[in-house]
Amino acid sequence: MPDAQTVTSVKHWTDRLFSFRVTRPKSLRFRSGEFVMIGLLKDDGKPLLRAYSIASPSWDDELEFYSIKVQDGPLTSRLQHLKVNDQIILRPKPVGTLVHDALLPGRRLWLFATGTGIAPFASLIRDPQTFEDYDQVILTHTCRELAELEYGRLLVEGLSKDELMIELLGKNNIKKLNYYPTTTRENSSCMGRITEKLKNNKLFNDLNINDFSPLSDRAMVCGSIGLNLEIKSILDDLGFKEGANSEPAQYVVEKAFVG
Repeated sequence: MPDAQTVTSVKHWTDRLFSFRVTRPKSLRFRSGEFVMIGLLKDDGKPLLRAYSIASPSWDDELEFYSIKVQDGPLTSRLQHLKVNDQIILRPKPVGTLVHDALLPGRRLWLFATGTGIAPFASLIRDPQTFEDYDQVILTHTCRELAELEYGRLLVEGLSKDELMIELLGKNNIKKLNYYPTTTRENSSCMGRITEKLKNNKLFNDLNINDFSPLSDRAMVCGSIGLNLEIKSILDDLGFKEGANSEPAQYVVEKAFVG
């Protein structure tokens, strides 16, 4: 199989979510936050590929992906049955807008995610540059149910317990990270859509932030089309400008796919 990589581990988080790790091509170089095309061969021998954010940081020896399960989805209906030692296609040409190079220097970084949109941020919060560039990093993750938050919760909690991460990022740098999970259907300590909490300032009140501004704040957005458009509108109204690799600005939105 062309561009074949071998599955090294698989974990099913819920009946709708799973993650898996694969070997990394020796030639692959990527920036944390980028995505690649991965997939499987169809019955006719042609590749079926989709864009997937790399959830592992750029320094990792393997590549991690976090995926939703769609029972009648052309690719995910098959990907969800992956087992260790199976092979997938991985095109080693990383791209994407959720990278540090697409943002102007700032003091505080916001990472707005829904569902599997947390994947690129799973990469970024394990990248030393994230904490070198910002005094504060805030990861918001909105899902329907508590179980769907487990991937992100364990990842964030693990940063301060993993000796490798402590050595790589620095104990004080890890303290810069604020995790703000919310649910929209199941009762939890923090319920509601993140866009509503932005509009009514509850997000800022909860985090004791009173100086949200294009002068100091930068943002990355990855989620459903609805979330992306709504947060984009909110940021635009506040005077933020959307950036790109070729023209860095105050925020970026991943348009290649939704999670």
